[in-house]
Amino acid sequence: MNTKESYVVPQTGKHWGYLQALPADYAETDKDYPLVIFLHGTGECGNGTTELDRVAIHGYPKYADEGRDYPFILISPQLDEGKYWGAYIESLNLFLDHLIDTLRVDKKRIYLTGLSNGGTGTYLWGQANADRFAALIPVCGAGIRWGVREMLNVPLWAFHGDCDECLDYMESVRMVEGINALGGHAKLTIYPGAGHGCWIYTYTDEELMNWMLEQHLD
Repeated sequence: MNTKESYVVPQTGKHWGYLQALPADYAETDKDYPLVIFLHGTGECGNGTTELDRVAIHGYPKYADEGRDYPFILISPQLDEGKYWGAYIESLNLFLDHLIDTLRVDKKRIYLTGLSNGGTGTYLWGQANADRFAALIPVCGAGIRWGVREMLNVPLWAFHGDCDECLDYMESVRMVEGINALGGHAKLTIYPGAGHGCWIYTYTDEELMNWMLEQHLD
């Protein structure tokens, strides 16, 4: 189950309202847990306080709210209306530092995923700080193709519907092909006949979750 949390980054003044879901046994152990950061899409933006429930409309936070217990710490921050994730890379990194300092995070198993605007955010944050993440999972997003070299050493699995009416699936194709052409480790799943909401398949995919949790930094 998600709880509503809040953090103001001292260095930038950026307020992050976010949903947090801890494993059911978190309070009963002293072990470190994998951390999954979920970046939502444009439709779930809000003020980080009274509109924070929007973040749980889709993806992992939705299923956490419905009672799914995940074997990882799930953190789902809310983006301001009219903004995009790439504008907040510095504050996101400082927010991640805060999570590591205050939660029992396995620093070798931090994963970044997001859908739509958040899928693009996954590419952008991943390109800026690939060394922080054990895996990247962008869903129906778009990256900067000339920047793929920055992601050669991080496992990436992208997902897209081939009937996406908002963001052409070739954006994912070009990113994955570009990474692999330079010797990277990217995978791509295209959902035949699926539109922009293909994330309904991605975030219920047990194969993806198992793959994600197998990835770790050296």
